[in-house]
Amino acid sequence: MERLKMTQRNNIQTGENPDISRPLNFIHQIIEDDNASGKFNKRIHTRFPPEPNGYLHIGHAKSICLNFGTAEKYNGLCNLRFDDTNPIKEEDEYVNSIIEDIKWLGFDWGDRLYFASDYFDKMYEYAVDLIKKGKAYVCDLTAEEIRQTRGSLTEAGQESPYRNRPIEENLDLFERMRKGEFSDGSRTLRAKIDMTSPNLNMRDPVMYRILHASHHRTGDKWCIYPMYDWAHGLEDSIEKITHSICTLEFEDHRPLYDWFLNELGVYHPQQIEFARLNLTYTIMSKRKLLELVQGKYVNGWDDPRMPTISGMRRRGYTPAAIRNFADRIGVAKRESTIDVALLEFSVREDLNKIAPRFMGVMNPLKVVIDNYPENQAEELEAINNPEDESTGIRKIPFSKVIYIEKTDFMEDPPKKFFRLAPGREVRLRYAYFVTCTDVVKNESGEVVELHCTYDPATWGGDSPDGRKVRGTIHWVSAKHAIPAKVHLYDRLFTVPNPSGDKEGCDYKEFINSESLKVLTNCPVEPNLSDAKPGLQFQFERLGYFCIDPDTTNDNLVINRTVTLRDTWAKIANRR
Repeated sequence: MERLKMTQRNNIQTGENPDISRPLNFIHQIIEDDNASGKFNKRIHTRFPPEPNGYLHIGHAKSICLNFGTAEKYNGLCNLRFDDTNPIKEEDEYVNSIIEDIKWLGFDWGDRLYFASDYFDKMYEYAVDLIKKGKAYVCDLTAEEIRQTRGSLTEAGQESPYRNRPIEENLDLFERMRKGEFSDGSRTLRAKIDMTSPNLNMRDPVMYRILHASHHRTGDKWCIYPMYDWAHGLEDSIEKITHSICTLEFEDHRPLYDWFLNELGVYHPQQIEFARLNLTYTIMSKRKLLELVQGKYVNGWDDPRMPTISGMRRRGYTPAAIRNFADRIGVAKRESTIDVALLEFSVREDLNKIAPRFMGVMNPLKVVIDNYPENQAEELEAINNPEDESTGIRKIPFSKVIYIEKTDFMEDPPKKFFRLAPGREVRLRYAYFVTCTDVVKNESGEVVELHCTYDPATWGGDSPDGRKVRGTIHWVSAKHAIPAKVHLYDRLFTVPNPSGDKEGCDYKEFINSESLKVLTNCPVEPNLSDAKPGLQFQFERLGYFCIDPDTTNDNLVINRTVTLRDTWAKIANRR
């Protein structure tokens, strides 16, 4: 509770009561007002415009849910458009992963899959139009010289010596830029706006740069590529987008968005900005995520510790949980940080309703039930999901030798330890009452085996004489168990803000060395023998898990999705 109060004071939204009804978010209020006034003829058309230079992460999921969800809410349309204007960083792998992620989240763009590169010819024509109007010019300054003459928030910029080139000369140079006559970085096309503008984005921004690089879709057709600020508004205009929903860092770019469209006299969407998602214990920068992948700090973009959608899918998160999380955090105009515990809560909430239950032991301790018949085995009934009676029951085998968790036994237990101990009776889940009668240790004094007796009258886990036991533990029959490799995933970073907790520190210094623990030969119940990759389930008393894609017929690999409750506060306080 104290930690919760502290995080609230630090502007971290935890969403303890996320189901309180909320009014329309400010974006939907704008749309309601536009519809009331007849703007855009009450038509709603949004788009999700990712750059294909990395895998999508949970922050993108918020934007996906907002853009596609807004279109659904108002019976409109939402396009999927790739902003592929930088061939150096873009790959088909990223395009394919983004398409898969959005489909997995449950959204459909119909036949409206577009690329910025679809419009390269049209963008070039628009650039020529601006040159002819005297609103754009070819500049020979280098990127560093442009930066040095841009000015600052308190000083005006300096006009380029090439700013007043004749229109015909600009047209000729721009055409020659397109034909590949000049080297990379030797020339740019800049908009002619105002070098004294208080908004630095309006100080003759670059529209095109020379880049002799092969594009993943257009090949070597182009050696000049549009800058994002030039391409963004034109793409929206061409696609007849009504509401161009962007993250807050583009707010200062909106005057430039408007200027380009106004000067060209073309269809003009409305740009609206919202606060991006910031999540504790998480890195959202695609550049830094790429560093983690390339530096082998994680096992690829779909590593379950990554905040990528593909990583969360591999970890066992559900589309419904992510969409519910996006709905809970809402849409705001002010930057804030969301506690990752709210995302984990959303995952638990969804999996609790849909995940079947099984039993598995992570750190096995052998238990021999001395008075159980040597060659006997029986099948007991277990509930598949207490939250959903329609899932029915399953049969689990029971025999003389079982495995329990090492942590479920203590030789000298404290007062409030209600599990197994010498002379103590506990309930085996769905089975019998057992009493510990003997403890076997190895030469090092480690407990390696327990001997117990069972009460046959307590079949099913209840006593006919009404006696009570304080503890119930899970187990797996040793004779019937199948071995599994289990990945215990935890948060990738040890501090809430890895990029800014300590000034001057590298975020990689905060990587959690215990974010992955691999357990081998974990005995699990045989009902998992034919489980398919992707299956999400609960190991009773342990948490939610899923079957990893690397699973084969003879190699069962299981990933922990999330624990049954948030224990991170206690872990963090011990660090």
